[in-house]
Amino acid sequence: MPERSLIFPEAEFRERLARLQSLLHRDGLDALLLTTAPDIFYVTGFLTRFWESPARPWFLVVPTSGEPIAVIPAIGQDLMSRTWIKDIRTWPAPDPSDDGVSLLAEVLSEQTPDNGRIGIPKGLETHLRMPLGDFERVADRLGTRAFVDGTNAIQRCREIKTEAEIEKLRAGCAGADRAFDSVNSFAYAGATMAEVFRSFQIKLLEEGADWVSYVAGVAAQNGYGDVISPASDTPMQRGDVLMLDTGAVKDGYFCDFNRNFAIGPVSDDTRRTHEALWYATQAALDQLRPGMRAVDAHAIIATEIERHGHRVVGGRQGHGLGLSLTEWPSFTELDGTELRAGMVLTLEPSAFVQNDRILVHEENIVLRDTGPELLSRRAPFTLPELL
Repeated sequence: MPERSLIFPEAEFRERLARLQSLLHRDGLDALLLTTAPDIFYVTGFLTRFWESPARPWFLVVPTSGEPIAVIPAIGQDLMSRTWIKDIRTWPAPDPSDDGVSLLAEVLSEQTPDNGRIGIPKGLETHLRMPLGDFERVADRLGTRAFVDGTNAIQRCREIKTEAEIEKLRAGCAGADRAFDSVNSFAYAGATMAEVFRSFQIKLLEEGADWVSYVAGVAAQNGYGDVISPASDTPMQRGDVLMLDTGAVKDGYFCDFNRNFAIGPVSDDTRRTHEALWYATQAALDQLRPGMRAVDAHAIIATEIERHGHRVVGGRQGHGLGLSLTEWPSFTELDGTELRAGMVLTLEPSAFVQNDRILVHEENIVLRDTGPELLSRRAPFTLPELL
């Protein structure tokens, strides 16, 4: 049996590395520098909540050929040694005068030629998880080597999930489905959103989530104004629509879908809007195919919402999903990313009920050659009423 920190067998990570190095070679890169938790986990299986601490940077150098090199604080050596990574170099972090700068520059110089091109993610949905000043010091020490944009390689690799990854995502969705089944036991008129949030998170953990990284929700009459609200102490009332959205994590992978509930009877407008979102989701389930683009997914969803007499809420109508709560692409009118088999995506239609009140519905899917396969259990056509 592999160590717990691996999550997957070593062969899974070696296959990912081979695909990533092929893309590095295609893009003319001599190495790739990764600094964020999802990217480093993707290549190594290094999974820890210690990323919550901003006190230490972590680095993984992926050469175009050969094995990755972890350049990490000494506190992480034992855990990293339980992954498949063999070359682990450490320093006693945090070090205010040299927090891995010399060691990282040494490794990058060792792994690349004098005029080498070192990729680093610079594009949308990326960030540099190290002090900018330290990054500049590393660049100064590299001489004629240059940092260039390596976004394409890591994103194109990560966006296609292996079957092993899909099973992790499926398991996370199944646990969240079971947690949503229990909402009627703790959500009712008079309960506050703070109480509902706490009960929902407890249920997610009981149903197998390792942790609950994200919960949002709201309850209001005839829909709600946003879908990112924290919990409030306002008691729910009859006629409210309750929305709960979760990003629970299982073995490093997120689920991300919501459910809507009626607290007692709600307006006909609210019910019709919920049904329109169900139809829009079904249209995407019926029509999406590999080779389409993110803009096409947006068009399918928006057209169906409008066909049922409702106005589409601006913004995206779905997105990628995996090691991050949201990943590329975004289902907008602007994103031309090609949809490929193996992508795990959310379908997230949203429509106005009236004025500034909206409803949002979300499902998780994997795109197959034959079309979408649901990972979350399909929500009911009729808005569920909690008694």
